[in-house]
Amino acid sequence: MTRPNSPSKKEPVKIFNTDKQKYLADNAAIADTPWSRMIGLLQHQELPKKEGLVITRCNSIHMFFMRFAIDVVFVDKNDHVVGLVENIKPWRLSPIFFKASYVIELPAGVIQETGTSKNDKIEIQK
Repeated sequence: MTRPNSPSKKEPVKIFNTDKQKYLADNAAIADTPWSRMIGLLQHQELPKKEGLVITRCNSIHMFFMRFAIDVVFVDKNDHVVGLVENIKPWRLSPIFFKASYVIELPAGVIQETGTSKNDKIEIQK
């Protein structure tokens, strides 16, 4: 990714819900190193619409030191949604979704706006 405070140097990806035929994000970063996964969105003051963060090898998140609420989509190894947490606020813990392989952090309200639900198929597009 070319932005200086992005968690990963990779190109941004698009996140598409194939069941609802809607994009959850069209400018998402990938956090796939120990450091980028640990930092996540902590350096951000907000998460603009259409942006997001994909955290690999993750089945729960914490909101310690965060400054804003987010929506969180938990996705399994077959790219199906196994859990959703809407509008999780700072200083909270998400539930653990044992079947999740990765997590998508999105601006608060995206889950409702896109109608994303459990078992939807997610596609990460380059």
